[in-house]
Amino acid sequence: MINVTDLHKSFSMSTYDLPVLKGINLEVQRGEFIAIVGASGAGKSTLLHIIGTLDKPTSGTVTFDGQDLFQLTETQQAEVRNTRIGFVFQFHHLLPEFTALENAGMPALVQRRDAAAVEADAVALLTEVGLGKRLHHKPGELSGGEQQRVAVARALMQKPDLVLADEPTGNLDTHSGDALFGLMRDLNKSRGTTFVIVTHNDKLSFQTDRIVHMQDGLVI
Repeated sequence: MINVTDLHKSFSMSTYDLPVLKGINLEVQRGEFIAIVGASGAGKSTLLHIIGTLDKPTSGTVTFDGQDLFQLTETQQAEVRNTRIGFVFQFHHLLPEFTALENAGMPALVQRRDAAAVEADAVALLTEVGLGKRLHHKPGELSGGEQQRVAVARALMQKPDLVLADEPTGNLDTHSGDALFGLMRDLNKSRGTTFVIVTHNDKLSFQTDRIVHMQDGLVI
């Protein structure tokens, strides 16, 4: 599904360029559930952001089902992000003034899908992630684990082929983190959705299909 070839990324500082990715090569198969691990500063989040077209590489290629993502226009990249890739971040980024139902359905509403159909899909997703009785609660009325479950439902709203998760359990207690990780694993199995997860949690990474170790901007 994903093929990363000789990927480099440098950030321009005031007097020099700081290399973060130094020639990454990685393949992700459809339906995989993989963890990317490594010390802080290894380049894990940068790699994830580039795969999701949230950032651009300095050089190298990322292909998604054979399509070079960085040969697309910005509009075409946005279409890929909005329809084929779901994102879950360490901070849930829910809109505080909207309910769980409204937050989960937001990606589809932005795409101007029929509101009634969006609501039905959002109810089904929130029920699937265990929040069927919390549909009309706002983020401030939900626990941290519940908020991240809403974020997972939102990521799945457009039925993406790929979900990219950056430290999704980083702000959760052990029990909530384990439960969220188990939920994502169950969704991977039941839906066949590919998950690529950046995590510092060794216990959780050992539950994935494959662990990709990064160090100093390289896959080792």
